[in-house]
Amino acid sequence: MLHPSYSDLMKVVNSEVEEGEHPVVNSRYSIVMATAKRARQLIDDAPTPIKGARDKKPLSVAVEELNEGIIKIVSDEEASEGLTESALENEE
Repeated sequence: MLHPSYSDLMKVVNSEVEEGEHPVVNSRYSIVMATAKRARQLIDDAPTPIKGARDKKPLSVAVEELNEGIIKIVSDEEASEGLTESALENEE
């Protein structure tokens, strides 16, 4: 059995969602895609606050970061809004 489980990770990711809003993650697929993307970033030498990360597999580090709330999964809408906001800040 995997620790943390998919359901545990989904609870962590959706813990900041207010009542009545759509959860950020609805399926295992979303968790798998997010952790795989983060693992690829780690392979490309992205920094991580996890101690001993160099001795662990990138996917294990990505799951640990997600479980500890170090990284967040954002919806496509939030990601595009963030890009728009950063572009506007750069213009000023």
